[in-house]
Amino acid sequence: MDGCCQITTEKSTTPTQCPVCQQKGKSIQLITLKALLKPTVLETTQPEMTYAFCTNASCDVVYFSGEQTFGKDMLKVPVFQKDDALDVPVCYCFGWTRENLIQAVQQNQRPIDHIREQVQANRCGCEVNNPQGSCCLGNVTSFIRSINKS
Repeated sequence: MDGCCQITTEKSTTPTQCPVCQQKGKSIQLITLKALLKPTVLETTQPEMTYAFCTNASCDVVYFSGEQTFGKDMLKVPVFQKDDALDVPVCYCFGWTRENLIQAVQQNQRPIDHIREQVQANRCGCEVNNPQGSCCLGNVTSFIRSINKS
């Protein structure tokens, strides 16, 4: 009977591959899921589990654990890696969409400098705003490079 009512704080190991596409996932903090899953979906999470982010653009799964998957329709926001629409954020904290970035580059503005300034001022909240749960500068940089190549 000892410990039957105790909550375990031990987390399971993070699954390494998405159960749908088999691509390696990126470990994600629970705070990201809490911030971005729709309320009815959030109620089904298992906080004792660890979750990962599936970066595969062609896979509908965004988050997964050993026992659950959460698809892009279960999030409050569109996911940059999985939605190529122009109005989808590339930088979730400061509102830079693909469309905004294209316009800024065409007008010789420097959105990366703007984002870096905000990050250095400790104003970003990527862990709760960005579905990948980490800094978006890599995505922004890659997207701007792709604009410049075309």
